[in-house]
Amino acid sequence: MDLQEYVDQFDSMTCIMSVEKNADGSYGKMRIEVGNKAYVATYEKNNDIPIDMPFGKKFVPGQEYTTYIPKDLNFEHFIFNSAVNKKPMHAYIHPDRFDVWFNIFSLPLDFDDPNKCYCTYTQELSSEASAEQMANLSAKTTSDVLKTCIKLRSTKDFLKTMDEVISDIRNICGSNFCCIMLTNFKENTCSLLSESTAPDIGHHSLLDYLNDSFIDLVKTWVDTIGGSNCLIIKDENDMDTIKVRNPRWYKSMQEADIRSIVLFPLQYNNETIGFIWATNFDTKNTDHIKETLELTTFFIASEIVNYQLLQKLEMLSSTDLLTGVKNRNAMNNRVLKVVSGRERKPDTYGIVFADLNGLKTVNDGDGHNAGDTLLKNAAKALMDCFADCEIYRAGGDEFVVISTNTSKETIEAQIEALRKKAEAPEPVSFAIGFYYDDKQGDIRVAMREADARMYEDKKRFYEKYPENRKR
Repeated sequence: MDLQEYVDQFDSMTCIMSVEKNADGSYGKMRIEVGNKAYVATYEKNNDIPIDMPFGKKFVPGQEYTTYIPKDLNFEHFIFNSAVNKKPMHAYIHPDRFDVWFNIFSLPLDFDDPNKCYCTYTQELSSEASAEQMANLSAKTTSDVLKTCIKLRSTKDFLKTMDEVISDIRNICGSNFCCIMLTNFKENTCSLLSESTAPDIGHHSLLDYLNDSFIDLVKTWVDTIGGSNCLIIKDENDMDTIKVRNPRWYKSMQEADIRSIVLFPLQYNNETIGFIWATNFDTKNTDHIKETLELTTFFIASEIVNYQLLQKLEMLSSTDLLTGVKNRNAMNNRVLKVVSGRERKPDTYGIVFADLNGLKTVNDGDGHNAGDTLLKNAAKALMDCFADCEIYRAGGDEFVVISTNTSKETIEAQIEALRKKAEAPEPVSFAIGFYYDDKQGDIRVAMREADARMYEDKKRFYEKYPENRKR
């Protein structure tokens, strides 16, 4: 068979790939044997695609594919399955190193060569994602992805649903561990969103490893993935590639007895927001796992970003940005839930009104920056003394503490600790009113009583320090 004559019959960008067969079932070098005019033109005429041209602007047939693009395990698995395993292959992908979507096809060729196997490789490029192509999946994959989407869109408890989703994904992968980790490379942080562990491997949690050293390791994954859309390590040959490319990660996986792993970055607006991975998965189902996660991660990343946005909006609507405690809006909503019956009344609750003394004098004499500092110090003092309570800045210089299901003696001890922090008028002093209810009474009555007692305490403060009366 004349390979060049054969490939020239294709209108789309097409080449013929060869794969060297090893006696142990592994493979050797992969070469681009020939390409048609459309395929060769992507190398010789398109300067926008990040490929190497070591022979000037000429495409030279018969070279290893790594002559032109970085080594890509996903690409190698794709070609190996077609050429050696004789499977027709199709994928729709967006590798990070390219700013285009690839619709790729491969068909095995029956070519008489005892040392090599051959296949066609055809690619169609588009700048925008095609919903039709993304949905062109097997029935099983479609069912698994749809199940995840329904769970994510119908949930009222995002975190609980993510636990269910990650458990489903672990079962699909047939793995012993699966998790989603969120990352913020700008702030050098990572956090666990959800994880699922097979019952037979005992206690195993990513939380045991989350530290500065681990986030440094995670940063190396981006380069290890090498611009592809995922990383799949399914055998010793793949592990040997990681051993060369990222020896530190290879060592940690060996120590954790990880023999296979599928790792997908979670991308949103060209930014990595986290990773999802499954370890020691069922390698016989690699193609289905990859196809499922390629689309599932698309939806998961979108839902995570929506959740994070809602969390930020909720924080902005309920948090006093200056002091970091909750604001008056949050306090009103909290009281409304109790009064309306939407939230069960606590068995006991204590209400503490704490009015900051001296704020106006500091603002007038030293400026509002100094006043802001005083408010921050006041909030910190309250958080130190009432660590397990709800703290609100009700407005201006007034703070409210709500403590539920706590003994009266405990709250009184906390109040005493607050007074000891500010026995003198400087630097932070509070007028304090306290009311305790152990009969499930009206919380609004309790708040009015605590407020009245706070003003009585403020009166005593001025009697003790008459020079501060203007405060």
